[in-house]
Amino acid sequence: MDLIKAIEEGQKRAFTTQFKVGDTVKVFFKIVEGKTERIQVYEGIVLCIKNAGARKTFTVRKESYGVGVERVFPINSPRIVKVEIVRAGKVRRSKLYYLRDKIGKDKKVKEMLGGKVSNFINEQNKSAEAAARATEAAIKAELSAEHTAAEAK
Repeated sequence: MDLIKAIEEGQKRAFTTQFKVGDTVKVFFKIVEGKTERIQVYEGIVLCIKNAGARKTFTVRKESYGVGVERVFPINSPRIVKVEIVRAGKVRRSKLYYLRDKIGKDKKVKEMLGGKVSNFINEQNKSAEAAARATEAAIKAELSAEHTAAEAK
């Protein structure tokens, strides 16, 4: 059991954005197509956050051409570049599955308003941006090191 915990601790990554259920977020997700990589933005409302530790996931729901689409993201995935908070939601539930059945204005979640909330969101987005830049720089350095090692052979 301790071996599993040790492996999971090694797989955790420092996640800077502190979002919660009910928030509208933009998830910047890296997609690999052959040799090319691109970043796709998935914007929606956080329905739930499940599990803990290295297995922690969150579900984001959005409306796409009138159809509800949900996607589950592992928080510790290396493919998540950053998570940006668009709006802070004010909810009294830990799981918002009831939104699946709602239509139109009923589907809206109340928004938390005020200077403190907007300052908090701005700080979270800035820290997410800085973390994304740092991981991008680390990946570029790793790729250049691999490239120079390959050229040396």
